[in-house]
Amino acid sequence: MSSFLNSIGRLRAPKRSPNQTPTAGNGFFDPPSPGAELTGSPPSPSSAPKPLYLCQPFVKAALVKGSFKTIVAPPKYVDVNEWVAVNLFDFYHNLNHFYGVLTEFCTLNNCPTMSAGPTLNFLWPDQNQRLVSLPAPTYIDFVMSWLQKLLDDETVFPTKSGREFPSSFAYTAKHIYKHLFRIFAHLYHAHFEQIIHLSIEAHFNSLFAHFLAFGKEFDLLVMQDLMTQQGMGQGVAELGEKWRDMGILET
Repeated sequence: MSSFLNSIGRLRAPKRSPNQTPTAGNGFFDPPSPGAELTGSPPSPSSAPKPLYLCQPFVKAALVKGSFKTIVAPPKYVDVNEWVAVNLFDFYHNLNHFYGVLTEFCTLNNCPTMSAGPTLNFLWPDQNQRLVSLPAPTYIDFVMSWLQKLLDDETVFPTKSGREFPSSFAYTAKHIYKHLFRIFAHLYHAHFEQIIHLSIEAHFNSLFAHFLAFGKEFDLLVMQDLMTQQGMGQGVAELGEKWRDMGILET
């Protein structure tokens, strides 16, 4: 991918929340943001089996050791917009590669919902703007197709000289990050056993830890989608907490 412009307005300073709102005609996502549904009460800790990704040795499997701070920090003199755009592009393509090797397991029969926890199901807006449950492969295909179109849109991700990032780019970045986060969450919840069988858990953990560290650095990470009404974490929310306890991620 061609390099983005280096001299345009910045996204936001790291660790500050963007507050721009999307504007009409900017080539961005028109339907309402997909939602999350919590059905019933989460199983009690004593009755719920512990997910494999929270168990040893898988929880600590990684290719990268130490802090991700240096990896996620923007290089000196590089515009933050460009740094965030390039990293979102890389996260999208890397995650797409992982999903590509799992598609034979993520089927309509195996994954009838876009689940990411015992009672957590992500919803998608239909043509009437109503949030509906979709099979995971359908949901992920919608997300990936939308993201590919968005990444190819010069008005959102400029690659040519003289083109500026839109004023709504901060909002766009958070929206993209949320959708990628949900795909990670589903793959951990529904397909980590296959990830282990393919011996790619260290690669997948490292990519996700990098993704979480980047989201924290640029205030892109919102964990509410993975919390129950009782405030209990589900799925990868627990994994992030575990990695913070282990010192893999900063608190």
